[in-house]
Amino acid sequence: MSSPTPIPLPAGAPDDSRAFLQRSHGEVTSRDRMQMFRHKPVTIWLTGLSGAGKSTIAFELEQQLVALGHACYVLDGDNVRHGLASDLGFDSKDRRENIRRVAHVAQLMNDAGLIVITALISPMREDRSMAREIIGSGNFIETYLSASVDACARRDPKGLYAKARNGEIPSFTGVSAPYEVPTDPELNIDTATLTPAESVEKLFAYLHHNCLTDPCCAARKEY
Repeated sequence: MSSPTPIPLPAGAPDDSRAFLQRSHGEVTSRDRMQMFRHKPVTIWLTGLSGAGKSTIAFELEQQLVALGHACYVLDGDNVRHGLASDLGFDSKDRRENIRRVAHVAQLMNDAGLIVITALISPMREDRSMAREIIGSGNFIETYLSASVDACARRDPKGLYAKARNGEIPSFTGVSAPYEVPTDPELNIDTATLTPAESVEKLFAYLHHNCLTDPCCAARKEY
């Protein structure tokens, strides 16, 4: 095992609060894991309004990747709220903490060699930038599902927009809380006009073209 390295203290933490903690690294490298799983581990960060199709697309893409032999896992926003983030609410502070936790889990799963697909509204640019920093820009694929509020409200699979407009759900993104459109996402998919299958096809084509899932691609040599 290689020598442990100190873990930087978080901003505002007491000087001695984590002085005893060190990050350790084993001898298994990213290249080793890539050769085992036959892909580069990345996080596909799906963002968009409620009803834009994040969960549907995430699970369909996962199914397609797994069918091809790739180790892949979906971190779905609703599922995370039942466990990892069950103590959090929906104000801006708790939403940011939710994203921070999911990003760290995604980063650990990437370290383990998995492709991760996250399905979270993640409405604020600053929070998505934080997630990119945690995961690492080279492994972060921000994918904006750009269906409009009206399109999502017409679809409204969970009946949430109607409840939000009736005042039953406070701070609902797109109705009573803002959504900041990504300024430069790796991928923009208009799920108002594309079917889930077409959206997944576009995402998979992007991954293949950028040598993120092809085991023979040049990117593999970087690991």
